[in-house]
Formats: sequence, C-alpha cells, structure tokens
Amino acid sequence: MTDIQQKLTATRRKFHRFPEVGFTEFITTYEIYKTLKPMNYTLYLGDDVLLRSARVGVPGKEAFLHSYKRAAEYGVPEDFLDYVKEGTTGVIATLDTGKPGPHFAARFDIDGLPITESADEDHIPKKEDFKSLHEGEMHACGHDGHITTGLFLAEYINAEKDNLKGRFTLIFQPAEESVRGAKSVVEKGWLDDVDYFFSGHLGIRNLPVGTVSAGTTDFLASSKFDVKFTGKSAHAGVEPDSGNNSLLAASAAALNLNAIARHGKGRTRINTGTLSAGSGRNVIADTAFMEIETRGETTELNHYMYKKAKTVIQAAADMYENEAEIIDMGEAPNAACSKELIETVKEAVKHNSRIKDLKETLPLGASEDVTMMMERVLEKNGKATYMLFPFALKYGHHHPKFDLDESVLHVAVSTYIDIVNWLMKNG
Repeated sequence: MTDIQQKLTATRRKFHRFPEVGFTEFITTYEIYKTLKPMNYTLYLGDDVLLRSARVGVPGKEAFLHSYKRAAEYGVPEDFLDYVKEGTTGVIATLDTGKPGPHFAARFDIDGLPITESADEDHIPKKEDFKSLHEGEMHACGHDGHITTGLFLAEYINAEKDNLKGRFTLIFQPAEESVRGAKSVVEKGWLDDVDYFFSGHLGIRNLPVGTVSAGTTDFLASSKFDVKFTGKSAHAGVEPDSGNNSLLAASAAALNLNAIARHGKGRTRINTGTLSAGSGRNVIADTAFMEIETRGETTELNHYMYKKAKTVIQAAADMYENEAEIIDMGEAPNAACSKELIETVKEAVKHNSRIKDLKETLPLGASEDVTMMMERVLEKNGKATYMLFPFALKYGHHHPKFDLDESVLHVAVSTYIDIVNWLMKNG
C-alpha cells in the first residue's frame, strides 16, 4: 500500500467511526475544520455556511441535545459547538490565488444515516476495528469517503496555490440524506458566481475500481414529507362510534398512495417508509404518523406525484374525520450535467493511470440534492457535472454491511487533481 493510500484509508476510517445524521454533524464538522485550519483557506462555519430558514427536516431538540453531549464528550470545544449546536453544520473553505482565473467549486457531503452498523465478524469495519461508535448511526453510503476525497483535494490545492489561478470554493455539505441540506447552502449564495462545479459519488454502480464516469444521467427528482393525522380517541368497546380513527386514516392513505396512476411521460415512484399509530388495543387511535417520498424522472413528474399524494392524504383524512398536516422534509429537482464539462473531465484524465475505464456517463437512478447546486450554477451560466467512482459492491448503499473498497479513494482524488490542473491550463 502506498503512503498516499495509507493516509486516505486512515482518514476515511477515522470519519467512519463517528457518523452523524443530517444537521447533527458536530464532531464531523469539527474534524474537517481542524484539518483545514493550518492551510491557507478562509473557513466559514455556522450561519455563514447556510441559510438557517431554508433548512428542512431539521431534527428536534432532543436529537440536538444528544449529539451536543456526545460531541462535548468527544472533545469538541464548547466555543466551537456554539457555531453548530442548532444544526448549522458543515464547513466551506475558500482560497483566492490573487491571479485572474475561473471560480472552481466542489461539493462533498458529510452526513451519515440512521442505520445500525453490522457487528458480524466478516464485516471489515468490525473485523478491523473501525466500526461506528454511534449506536443507530452509520456511514452506510460512503460519505466518509467523500469527506476524505475533499480534504485531500484541499491539501493539494493548498500546496499548489502559487501555481494555480482563480478562486476555489470547497463545500463540505451537511444533511444530503433525504435531500435536506443543499437548499440552505444554495440560498446562502455560495453557488451564484461559480464557473465550474464538480461533485460525485463513490460506488453506486457495481463496476471494478478504476471505472470513472465523467457525468451522470438519470437523476430522479424527489419530495420527502411527513404526515401527521389527528383524530379523536375513544374506548373501543364502550363508545366505538365516538372515535375518529387515525390509524385507519393513515392505513387508507398508505394503500391508496400506491394506487396513484403512474405517468405516461416517464418514471414515477412513491413509497411510504414508516407508519406508526395508536396507543393500545382497546383505544381508538387519535394520532398517526407517516414518512413518505415521491420521485419522478423529471421535476414535473415528481410534482405530479406529490400533488396526487396530497389529494389522497386529504381524502383519507376526510373519510375518517381527521385533520392531516403535511410537513415538507426535503426536495431535489432533476438536473443534467453540462456536456462541455463532461468533455473537460475526459480530457483532464487522459493520462491518469489509475483510471482503467473512462465512461462518458453512468445512470444514478436515485435522488441527490446536489442537483439544487447544479441547477443554480447552470442558471448563472456556469457549468456543472457529477461524477461516479464505482467499485465492486458486496452490499448496496444504505445496507448495515455496506463498506467501501478503499482503493477507490485514490482514483477519486487523482481525478479531481487532474481536473484542477487541466482547468489551470485551459479554463
């Protein structure tokens, strides 16, 4: 194993040990900040990173308190926690070379998932002692690898700053999962004058390490939302006619959401992920809670599904004389990569010996809130692309036994470095 591969592996494993779900990435934000601090970047934290009012799906006070205490025990200083304790997590690092040139921006997502990591002995993080230390939270999507990629790119740009031109903005974004965090960064204005925007994902496609896709297709627009039904409790034996059953309202909604007609102009999806209701077998349920998502091949198709879902939910509530409250928890539009930037990536990595199979595009087939950033860059006449860095997936993303093939980290870092160097000569 080369020195750089050893460093990449060690960094990724460090972050793997303390996954934190969206807007509670207190330890993660601190460790990123601490790594970047000795470099020549201007660093932004807290309300300088994101627009607080534009966040969606923000955890409750109990979750924040739990994460705050955990971070304090870890050793995050109290004055640092003051910047992030209310969910203003993430770091943005900027570097101005002072020489005319393009504005380069890259985004790396930093959050974990609410998944309990496998403790099976054949699971490498368990076997090699870097399994999650946070019960019920896990880096099950590779964002620990994304953080690592971003930090090593930052190190390279910092070391080569005298040989570079233009400006650099590196975005370590909170709360990508459930497409919650990008909007608040976009609304803060960080993408408004970017010339070239890059992001990407490790894994996704089950292909050998060394495969790189210069762009991505098949982003699915998505809406995430919760529903609260409120009815009327009653004794199920003595006065069943006096209750308004929220469990039945939610059940009717769940069944009929799947009956929404799929659209003829493209793929559409809907899923009820959770449903909880009631307090006892002899009590007519007066509350119910659901977590739901819609997806569409285009933003318009997703809006079709979301609008139909709201109609179904309200009808189910009316049928059982309930009130229904819909709470938006996240949204991502569809987006397309810039053809010119796909060509740029292809040119930049021509001589990269770590890349064995360079593809123009690969399909994502899922949703990613990076599309909000891409959309803003494109609106402002910049160019954007989203790359994929596959590896052989033993278990899929969001699985308790998901793990990275860590050799993919060097492929990703070297790709970003090649892009920077190419743009410095040709951008």
